[in-house]
Amino acid sequence: MATDVTTATDKPPASIKAPPSIDFAHFRRVLGHFPTGVVVITAIADGEPVGFAVGSFASVSLDPPMVGFFPGKSSTSWPLIQRAGSFVVNVLGDHQQDLCRAFASSGGDKFKGIRWHRASNGAPVLQDVIAWIECDINTVSDAGDHWFVLSRVHDLAVSTSTEGPLLFFQGRYARVDAAVRT
Repeated sequence: MATDVTTATDKPPASIKAPPSIDFAHFRRVLGHFPTGVVVITAIADGEPVGFAVGSFASVSLDPPMVGFFPGKSSTSWPLIQRAGSFVVNVLGDHQQDLCRAFASSGGDKFKGIRWHRASNGAPVLQDVIAWIECDINTVSDAGDHWFVLSRVHDLAVSTSTEGPLLFFQGRYARVDAAVRT
């Protein structure tokens, strides 16, 4: 029996047409209507803390516990974290916009003036985050102008903070209404 299922190595059936060319600005504007949580991925590489902000993080699997994120191929921090092999996902609270801006920047000492402690894998857990997730890299796959990093979770915790998560929506930071969180 024939199927219409394609794999990465198969060509799509002739009945499926190639998508139209999509304007990047329009694509970004439309997808900006979907709120994303903001995390900072941190690791120790060559004995030094390294990290970057990510707005493309997701829970992937409960059994085994796995998460994923999408670093840009132009990132200078990602190759260092990849080489480290393990990292911490720091879930930012809505009170941490300045911390997000620091880790979203390129170059410089992102950890200057930032307090943190080591997770059991040695990666930095940033002070006052609302949750953290300790991971090992499982696989890295091509995803256009990004990589898809699938990772195994080894430990995680929620802080005692009453802050909501830091969100990014329509090109700016956003908050979850306190009434929604209760």
